[in-house]
Order: sequence, then structure tokens, then C-alpha cells
Amino acid sequence: MTAQRTFILLAAAGSALTLAMAFGFQHIGGMAPCKLCLWQRWPHAAAVVIGALALALPARILCWFGALAALSTAAVGGYHTGVERGWWEGPATCTSSGASGMSADDLFDQIMAAPVIRCDEVPWELFTLSMASWNMILSLLLAGIWVQAARKG
Repeated sequence: MTAQRTFILLAAAGSALTLAMAFGFQHIGGMAPCKLCLWQRWPHAAAVVIGALALALPARILCWFGALAALSTAAVGGYHTGVERGWWEGPATCTSSGASGMSADDLFDQIMAAPVIRCDEVPWELFTLSMASWNMILSLLLAGIWVQAARKG
């Protein structure tokens, strides 16, 4: 196996493992994700697909796209960390949904029944770092692995 393929496998597996852990926290741990948590998942899913393609096709340009995906989720993780720490405000629509065609009573019932999942609260942390912070750190490392894969091509 070439060094490039090894780096591609490591980077794609890192994103796959990160996604698996996020779904584990959600479905086994009962921690529903906020909007920013969900935004952090999409680039990891893209990186897994990019990894599969890079193993089957000429890989150099795809590795740069993998690095971009990892940097994207790292950026969202950094933004989310700032929201959690109160450094800046998060999206106002973090958990809202449309209300057209609903009566005031129906809207009130929906609001009261909906779980509140706030982007500015930390539901879990390890060594004082939240899941968003850990995602940012891991994703920066994965971006470095993708860059190494691109350079080996």
C-alpha cells in the first residue's frame, strides 16, 4: 500500500469514526444535537465519500477537497466553541421552525412540546473541552493528514 493510500484511509476513517461517535452520543447517550452540531457532521460525511473516491480514482485533487472538508468542519467547530463560551452569539434560528398556517394555540403547544436544544450550552466535555472543541482539534489533524496525502500523490 502506498503512503498516499494510507493517509487517505487514515483521514477518511477519522471522519467516519467522528461521525460514529456523534451518532453514538445522540442515539445511545441521548444527547440531541443542536443546529451547529449537525452542521459539523456534513463535512465529515463528505470526507468519507471523498476518501472512497480518492481510493478509486486519481487522488491528488480529491485529497485537497478532503482537506477542505476537514477545515470546514473545524471552522464550524471553532465557531460553535465560541458560541458555547459566550465569545459571540450563535444563530438566532438554532432550533426554530416555521409556523405558517398554525393557530396560536397549536403553535404554543408545539413550542411547549419541543425539546430545547441550545447551541450555547455544553452537554458534555472532556478536559474542559466540549464536543465542538474536540471536533475542531481532530478536524485540524485530519486536514493535516489530507494535505500529506495530497503531497504524496
